[in-house]
Amino acid sequence: MLGTATGTEELTLTIAQEIHVNAPLETTFAALLEQLTTASEHPDGTPMPMKLEPRPGGRWYRDIGGDNGHYWGTVQAIKRPTLLEMYGPLFMSYPVINNVQYRLSEVPGGTLITFRHSAFGLIQEEHRKGVNVGWNYIHEQARLRAERLHADSTR
Repeated sequence: MLGTATGTEELTLTIAQEIHVNAPLETTFAALLEQLTTASEHPDGTPMPMKLEPRPGGRWYRDIGGDNGHYWGTVQAIKRPTLLEMYGPLFMSYPVINNVQYRLSEVPGGTLITFRHSAFGLIQEEHRKGVNVGWNYIHEQARLRAERLHADSTR
């Protein structure tokens, strides 16, 4: 049986975002890590218990207890507080590889997070359509968390 010919566009996914945060670099990085782990939730507010071992080679995974869960990725690079890069299947349980990169830099008034998600493989249409919703929610929550932490620290 022969497979269907597939163009490169059908095998790739690229998302690039810039998130402006009115908080210092260190506060923003800490808030981002928290949002990707202990504060992780679906856009409807349902908790999504994620764990991240923030070191090179560390795992990022969904922990549903009893040694059950779903592996999302491995930390490829981390340079606190300016870089977090991970690779792995993420939420895609099929032949695919993802690279997720957060670069943080100081800008007037706070921090700029430059985000890039690149994927290559047999990407399902439902994931292609829904991934922006998920990342937008995560990034908005991280921004709000960082700004709240910063406001609390200046009181």
